[in-house]
Amino acid sequence: MTTSHPPRYAAGALTAHARALLEKAGMPADKAAAVAEILVEADLMGSPTHGLNLLDPYLEHVQKGHMRVQGDPEVVSKRPAVEIWDGKRLPGPWLVLRALDSAIERAAAYGTGTVVIKNSHHIGSLATYLRRATARGVVLHLVSSAPSATSVAPFGGRKPVFSPNPIAIGLPAATDPILVDISASITTNNMVKKLAREGRKLPGKFLLDADGNPSDDPAVIGGPRPGSLLPLGGLDAGHKGYGLALLAEGLTAGLSDQGRAQDNGPMANTVYLQVIDPEAFGGLRAFEQQMEHIAQACRDNPPRPGVEAVRVPGQKGVATARRQAEEGIALAPGIVASLAKWSGQLDVPMPQPVDGE
Repeated sequence: MTTSHPPRYAAGALTAHARALLEKAGMPADKAAAVAEILVEADLMGSPTHGLNLLDPYLEHVQKGHMRVQGDPEVVSKRPAVEIWDGKRLPGPWLVLRALDSAIERAAAYGTGTVVIKNSHHIGSLATYLRRATARGVVLHLVSSAPSATSVAPFGGRKPVFSPNPIAIGLPAATDPILVDISASITTNNMVKKLAREGRKLPGKFLLDADGNPSDDPAVIGGPRPGSLLPLGGLDAGHKGYGLALLAEGLTAGLSDQGRAQDNGPMANTVYLQVIDPEAFGGLRAFEQQMEHIAQACRDNPPRPGVEAVRVPGQKGVATARRQAEEGIALAPGIVASLAKWSGQLDVPMPQPVDGE
């Protein structure tokens, strides 16, 4: 009996393919390149829910006009170290990469640089931007909210108010960077959808049904009376995730004046991006040494029963990226089918798996 393995594709081939599909759909080359690179990098790091899995809705939104492809963001407000942009519903990865460049330039002059973006389209995996920033020797604090989406209840409540509101920070270290990418909810919408498709339950009672009863059944989120995701900390300590959700709303919606108080388009994101240049403080080398010391102390920590080893945030993603850069990226059958569908519609040849299958 043979075991079927998902096909593996070279990262460069997948990036070129995604870029070609986006360009055929009408996206200019620079924007298509940014989107393709960020999506494939998420797959490379082992985050398939935020990789090429997103290309299907992105292309649909381009065709329907929900994602704009022409033009530039508008600078709404500007000070030497701070800018607020209206993203004009342009591609999120392209906007965030431009904002990262702008913030790094400001941080070099002023120690920190901050760009807040309203009216962005979806930005994908936050960890991909962290990895790029730490490679350039800076700290990146990145927060995103989805003001058109409500799936997370405030602690003690049962009606969804927030999106999962990811909060991320990238810290350079002497070896691999520390990449913290978490959400204010105990689980994510994409994970709930994935488990629902697979007919599986969540590992704990991370959800509430419409009446506020705890549940591990993904089915309580859909239907005519949808439930909600619990905040990080769950039933016992969800006040902590609730606080993080409010923090994210303040840094994104509050600072940009674009949030749940307004109407927003589908897959809308509001983004807070702050770069800190360690050279303006104790120096990059000192920062990296301090972070390496604490990271090594964590890695050397004796694991509790049932845990193989203590990992540092980002460690698995960086290791996965290195391995898949050599072996190829494993894509789930559903993602391959989606790419094939768009390849047929837009007349772009599918890439070949590295194993020749």
